[in-house]
Amino acid sequence: MWDAVMWGGVSGSAVLLGALTAMFLPIRKKMIGYIMAFGTGVLIGAAAYELLGESVQNGGLMPTSIGFVAGAITFTLFDMIISKKGAQNRKRSGQKNDSTNGIILFIGTVMDAIPESIMIGASLLEKQSVSFLLVTAIFISNFPEGLSSTSGMAKSGYSKRKILILWGVVFVISGLASLAGFLFLDGASIELVSGIAGFAGGAIIAMVASTMMPEAFEDSGPMTGFIAAAGLLVSLILDQFS
Repeated sequence: MWDAVMWGGVSGSAVLLGALTAMFLPIRKKMIGYIMAFGTGVLIGAAAYELLGESVQNGGLMPTSIGFVAGAITFTLFDMIISKKGAQNRKRSGQKNDSTNGIILFIGTVMDAIPESIMIGASLLEKQSVSFLLVTAIFISNFPEGLSSTSGMAKSGYSKRKILILWGVVFVISGLASLAGFLFLDGASIELVSGIAGFAGGAIIAMVASTMMPEAFEDSGPMTGFIAAAGLLVSLILDQFS
């Protein structure tokens, strides 16, 4: 049980580390784009190999597909709602956000983190050990989000203390979401677990396509495609050794 909390916290800690990096180390905008592009490739691989592929193999195509579509639709609807309220640029380091939108940025980050963390907890049920590919992919994708969102919040007048408190809450929520995945899916049917894995996979792919990839390209330009491909290759290699 505590392993689920620990590994969920590890993935969520990347947001906090990204925030600290943004506060104390000058990082070029292009470098943020490179990191995000690499994280995009790793995350696509994790969703494809670790979530969707294994879910189809274990629980069948139908529950996985239903969960996948539901996850993609749910993320898209929530993303549309928070984007209208000002969080459409939550991963853009160069964007100056209105100070009233800090909580919306926070909600957007939590929305990204919860389905990922739930599946970290669920992976402990399936294999009796954590999916290092999933944890690595989520960690890499969370780091630039914390970094770039923190830059935007700082430009909007948020104090370092307030920013750290918000990202500290994301860290705690990630651990709790992973624990929830472990507890509530314990004893669940393989079809239900596959459907939830599909849901997380759909949400992750929708998030990657609508936020991470466009914003990575904005920061890093044509190199985005190559770096994302490298991230996907790393994901494949990690999957072979997991």
